[in-house]
Amino acid sequence: MLGRRTYEDLLAYWNTQESPFKDALDNAQKHVASTTLREPLAWPNTTVLEGEVTAAVNELRRHPGKGVHVLGSGELMQTLGASLIDELLLLVYPLVLGSGQRLFRDGSVTTTTGVVIATYGPGE
Repeated sequence: MLGRRTYEDLLAYWNTQESPFKDALDNAQKHVASTTLREPLAWPNTTVLEGEVTAAVNELRRHPGKGVHVLGSGELMQTLGASLIDELLLLVYPLVLGSGQRLFRDGSVTTTTGVVIATYGPGE
């Protein structure tokens, strides 16, 4: 699952690259949370989530499969909230590019060196 801006950024980049990731992303089923995009979308196997986002995600979670994964999309993660997230895997790079909205409004800490991989589950 992707937010609109992440969808547009990934599409613009990966459709220009010759790599195994391009084929994997093209073949993966993708759902975009957006109030402005309309189908058909340019990226194969992509649909726009219908209606209210949390209700649409709950519906996706009811279907058997490998689960629902969100790439990037900090604003979408905030919309989903802790009640719809079973596990959160963050790869934190010690690089700041400009400014923007924090993923966590309170309690986030900036690293000083190296990549930190943090996994959070319910109640953690």
